[in-house]
Amino acid sequence: MEPILNIENLTKTYGNVPNQTKALNGVTFQVMPGEFLGIMGSSGSGKSTLLNCIATVVQPSGGSIMVEGRPLHSLNGGALAEYRGKTVGYLFQSFELLDNLTGRENILLPTSLHNVSERESRERLKQLAEYLEIMDVLDKFPAQMSGGQRQRVAAARAMILHPKMILADEPTGALDSKNAKNVMEKLSGLNRDEQATILMVTHDSNAASFCKRILFIQDGVIFHELRRSNETQYTFYERILKVMAQLGGGSCNVL
Repeated sequence: MEPILNIENLTKTYGNVPNQTKALNGVTFQVMPGEFLGIMGSSGSGKSTLLNCIATVVQPSGGSIMVEGRPLHSLNGGALAEYRGKTVGYLFQSFELLDNLTGRENILLPTSLHNVSERESRERLKQLAEYLEIMDVLDKFPAQMSGGQRQRVAAARAMILHPKMILADEPTGALDSKNAKNVMEKLSGLNRDEQATILMVTHDSNAASFCKRILFIQDGVIFHELRRSNETQYTFYERILKVMAQLGGGSCNVL
């Protein structure tokens, strides 16, 4: 099986000499189809820069990003629009819903931008809304929804075009623990039932415990990797906490 995402020696430098900051300093990893990969690290570690490079929001300084065997830097015009619209779906901490559109209209927005038929859009909307338990808020505006409902509406919008990969940036960051758990259970279900490939940046060890594999970033480099074996989610959570504690000390001798 070929990786859906292949990142080689990725670098990103901000500023000019002598005041340069290396946000990414030679990051290399692969993501296989159907993976649920978490990226963790302290504030300023480079994890959000990495996600933004994959999302084509930030241009890397060096290295390569290959998606389904195609170099990301070679995409332009229609191919880039196709990548941003159909290859990847985005889930943000701040939901990024349009306030003047209902839940239904927010979810269906990508389908109108990419000329998906009305029938297909309706069927996909019903499927996602039932699974994410948001049928009762489809005709409400974001201001009338709870934080958890808004994030589940945003998840439906991210999934409406059947993207190959979901990029989630701190999806539980603005939620209380109950809503955060609900959103993560739904994302985990999409990964399990639809084989959705998910790449999630988070600082939340609870959220990360839903992942199958976690990369820990420190000072722009991959510091450690954890894979969930045949263990309970709580045991995996405890291993994550152990690595996060080590991140402050800079030791790679973990587990």
